[in-house]
Amino acid sequence: MDELNRVARTRAPAKLNLTLLVGSRRDDGFHELATIFQAISIFDEIEVRFRQCVNGDKLAKPMIYMSLDGPDLGPDDENLAWRAAAAFMEQTGKVGDVEINLKKLIPAGAGLGGGSSDAAAVIRCLAKITAFTDKNMLNDIARGIGSDVAFFLGDSTTAIGTGRGDCIEQIDPLPQRPIAVAIPPVHVSTKDAYRALAGSRDQSRSFALPAIGTDVTWEGLLDGEGINDFQAIVSALHESVEDSLSGLAEAGARVTMLSGSGSAS
Repeated sequence: MDELNRVARTRAPAKLNLTLLVGSRRDDGFHELATIFQAISIFDEIEVRFRQCVNGDKLAKPMIYMSLDGPDLGPDDENLAWRAAAAFMEQTGKVGDVEINLKKLIPAGAGLGGGSSDAAAVIRCLAKITAFTDKNMLNDIARGIGSDVAFFLGDSTTAIGTGRGDCIEQIDPLPQRPIAVAIPPVHVSTKDAYRALAGSRDQSRSFALPAIGTDVTWEGLLDGEGINDFQAIVSALHESVEDSLSGLAEAGARVTMLSGSGSAS
């Protein structure tokens, strides 16, 4: 059988949420969000190999293999990178086997979007290898994997996210500047964070979200425009998160803020 072997490599950056506002729960179970995503220079490394059967055996089920250099992340088919490859193959109709080699440097459960970024990186690599150029379908695949994946699939390092965080408006990138990221030794469950936030609110009220303007600046964020609705709740749940935020403030940080639902700040 004739086969084509192709490979693509890329970096999958982490992100910070420079603002994260949580609105009311939607009919689909997700919450309305308004957030500012910012990619940062912490990253995983991804290599994707694609072996295509040129005779197009449509009956053959594609095989997806994963190798991981880093902490154990559980079963392969629960990994967002694996799921991204499976969704890409199914929805684009590509036929072949995929091998994903992941060097994991972004901590899991820290609110830095590592899993989502890995998924987007796999989608980008497979699109490049297979010359698949339908951006609308790629975005649909990304949104089906997770709320943050669409941001990482885009070209801008700064973007506004609305809906459940998957409706992305790319804006002018913020100028580069040093940011200290503290990662306490605790895994914060996103589900637990949402549950705790809901428990702290009057559920009879509707929580409408203000629109985030596209003229985002560092000075504006430092002067109080940066807000994370999870911060007080997650700090109360996890002492190490509160200690991390306090430590940054004592070290001279002008603003300290949780990323995502934590634990990083």
